[in-house]
Amino acid sequence: MTAPVLRIARLPHGEGLPLPAYQTAGAAGMDVCAAEDLRLVPGARAAVATGLAVAVPPGFELQVRARSGWALRDGVAVLNAPGTIDSDYRGEVKIILANLGEAELAIARGMRIAQLVLAPVVQAAVEEVDDLDATARGAGGFGSTGRA
Repeated sequence: MTAPVLRIARLPHGEGLPLPAYQTAGAAGMDVCAAEDLRLVPGARAAVATGLAVAVPPGFELQVRARSGWALRDGVAVLNAPGTIDSDYRGEVKIILANLGEAELAIARGMRIAQLVLAPVVQAAVEEVDDLDATARGAGGFGSTGRA
């Protein structure tokens, strides 16, 4: 099986930074780095530049996910996670980070800030109907399947 190709264009402010890369043979996500220095006070959020633009293959999306150790240790979250980079987007990849921790967070250029996961996408055909089929759950909402 041939791996899909993720084409990456380095923008001027991304010069000298590593391309996204898998850190282990079994990793699902490629680490991506910041292309700028910034500080996030507790409660703040920012769209952090990566200095990269991508061409995601048709039939795929590039998902943006948090780095788990950073999230646990410092309370860093990727907002709207997983974020989606569509196959027809050609702008700069930016990572929306939030500081949910208690201390100011320093982000340095070249620091690994998120993971990128290439995932297949299926587009649905949308059909409007008058009624939906019945199920055992029905319209039960949040927490409805966890009650005894």
